[in-house]
Amino acid sequence: MNPVKLGIADDNLEFCMLLQDYFQNQPEFEVVLIVHNGNDLIKAMRNTDLDIVLLDMIMPELDGLGVLKWLREHRLAKKPKVVIFSAFAKEEVARQAVELGVDYYILKPFDLKVLKQRILEIASYTSSSQVVKLINKQQYQDLEKEVSHIIRTLGIPPHFKGYSYLEAAIIMTVQEPGLINEVTTKLYPFIARHFQTSEQRVERAMRFAIETAWNKGTVQILHDLFGYCIDDQKGKPTNASFIAKISDKIRLEYNTRAV
Repeated sequence: MNPVKLGIADDNLEFCMLLQDYFQNQPEFEVVLIVHNGNDLIKAMRNTDLDIVLLDMIMPELDGLGVLKWLREHRLAKKPKVVIFSAFAKEEVARQAVELGVDYYILKPFDLKVLKQRILEIASYTSSSQVVKLINKQQYQDLEKEVSHIIRTLGIPPHFKGYSYLEAAIIMTVQEPGLINEVTTKLYPFIARHFQTSEQRVERAMRFAIETAWNKGTVQILHDLFGYCIDDQKGKPTNASFIAKISDKIRLEYNTRAV
């Protein structure tokens, strides 16, 4: 049996190295391509024989959904099957990916052994009409409930648009902490596309929600959570600080439970 030819598209260099090291040591696979943005992947696919593409949802220049749209609209001599990575599991995003023909949708973080098994299953499919599956869906739902509880406790009303935007951003950064360093270049754009709005409106709605919490919320709860990361001039955490602090709190609690 010929090895499965893999392409990897993710702008996280360390993550790409991790995947490369793992799959190169598996005799069933051959890693033939690694790129770090969607446009480079499209250029490479025109001339590279691939069986499976491991594709990150959030990338610079062109994201995972953009690549899927391109694959649907263009003919290739051999169209690869696609596994999308995401730290974001909202049903609307998964639905769009299904409609665009993704073969598997997997939530970060995940077990490489499970990923390997799923890729082998996908490689054996005769059709790409398989139902998309989500790994750790129950864990994602639990995380979503926990984030929602914290935001409500801080005094942000659920009907605020900023509530939904902050919830999405926190969930994503719990699963992919490096996103907190790319709030304006990755988080805002992705959330804006998901909710069909602009990046500026996402930022302003988050800001308004945080200011509401700070002006009307329980002072002791706010200071217990944000005491060390307050903006000296405004007296409130920045959007990034707010997202980072809650994400860190949840990750720490999860790690403590696992001990």
